[in-house]
Amino acid sequence: MNPKIDDWLLEILACPQSKAPLRLDAEAQELVCDESGLAYPIRDGIPVLLVDEARKVG
Repeated sequence: MNPKIDDWLLEILACPQSKAPLRLDAEAQELVCDESGLAYPIRDGIPVLLVDEARKVG
C-alpha cells in the first residue's frame, strides 16, 4: 500500500533535526530528508516525525 501524503501537507512538513524539507519515497513508505540523511516512517498513513524513529539513509 503506497502512502498518500497531500501536497499541501508535504509542503509544510520539515525534518525535526535539520528543519529542511522532506520528500516522499512512496515505495519505501518514508519521508526522506536529504540534508540530515534521515528517513521517517509513514505508519497507517501518518508520518512519524520523531528522530528516534528515523533511520539513517545512504
